[in-house]
Amino acid sequence: MELSGPKYIRSLIDEGEHQQLDFKFEISEARKIARTLSAFSNTDGGRLLIGVKDNGRIKGVRSDEEYYMAESAATLYCKPEVQFESRSHQIDGKTVLEIYIPPVVHRPVYAQDQSKRWMAYVRVKDENILAGIIQLQVWKEEPLSRGKLLEYTRSEEFLLNYLEKMPKASLKKIQQDTGFGRKELVTLITKLVLFDVVEMQFSEGENLFLLRESPGI
Repeated sequence: MELSGPKYIRSLIDEGEHQQLDFKFEISEARKIARTLSAFSNTDGGRLLIGVKDNGRIKGVRSDEEYYMAESAATLYCKPEVQFESRSHQIDGKTVLEIYIPPVVHRPVYAQDQSKRWMAYVRVKDENILAGIIQLQVWKEEPLSRGKLLEYTRSEEFLLNYLEKMPKASLKKIQQDTGFGRKELVTLITKLVLFDVVEMQFSEGENLFLLRESPGI
């Protein structure tokens, strides 16, 4: 398929919003778009279609202002700066701005919020979700864990036995039920996530943890 023109844009719109595609009616504030840039960068990459409503209706962009707002979001409100590619498409006399954000190797990419705090996001389905403490720790320790073997202690075994009986538990729930201190629990779960024994899922507004069906050990 040709990667430009009305047919290409309509095929993307027909997909609907998902983990690698987001529609924006307009860019009214650079900090808001920075969250999306952070989320795509930290997950699988993705495309933004500017000038398209959530329902897929094409409204079009007004001017080059939309591009410069996206550029400001990437350079001023993302840390490190996000590199993206952009193209303009003409459809029904309107302009749709396509922005492609590739995934990054060294995560996380942070976005600055209204209070000037630097926060990292991930893309889950069609939402930009604030990265939790375990995700942040996993990113921090990923380069250090390569080539290492997983060694089980009594603490890991206890936690794994708990997760067999209580699947999809939140960090708070696990801490309450097991009696682990928060710091120790974060260290344990991070280790098990890094070695693909435990996976994270986002559901009903919180991160949940469960055993993988086929652990990568």
